[in-house]
Amino acid sequence: MAIETEIKFRVEDLAALDAKLRAAGFRVETAREFESNVLFDWPDRAMRARTEILRVRQYAGRWTVTHKRIPDSGIGEDRHKHRVETETEVTDGAVLAAVFESLGLVRAFRYEKWRTEWSDGAGHCVVDETPIGNFAELEGTPEWIDTTAAGLGVGSESYMTLSYGRLYEQWCAEHGVAPGDLTFADVQTVSARRE
Repeated sequence: MAIETEIKFRVEDLAALDAKLRAAGFRVETAREFESNVLFDWPDRAMRARTEILRVRQYAGRWTVTHKRIPDSGIGEDRHKHRVETETEVTDGAVLAAVFESLGLVRAFRYEKWRTEWSDGAGHCVVDETPIGNFAELEGTPEWIDTTAAGLGVGSESYMTLSYGRLYEQWCAEHGVAPGDLTFADVQTVSARRE
């Protein structure tokens, strides 16, 4: 089990960020690919109450299952988001989802994005195009994150530690709609109804 340390920030101009990453010595590890995620929980949302997630992801021709939780000791959040992450690749996420459901878990939340993965050899930057806007995540040591963010012109006041689920809840509150799933079809339907 590893401790994942990361921050998110909004991206207004994808092409400008691409140029900054290249200039900073980053290289593309995975070109832009569609990603689909399903979070599972107990019907009473016990995992969410404990700030845990159980996720099945399909991305770049692979399936992974991931469990994340706050560390047992130490800080869960400061300027950076810290989570214990246990992840493994599986051959068929649809079969695994069926197993989870047969054990009594439910599909609690779906979210989608287009993701591009970058690395400079010391840390990672992923660029996510979501239905509610574009974001980037820097993942590495706190020092690497702060140095890299500054080099990209991102101040610590722009750091976000919220999950995409929480960002989506904020978006729904701002738009006066009930949260559903963070999928391109669902958000497009909500946006069309508001026009």
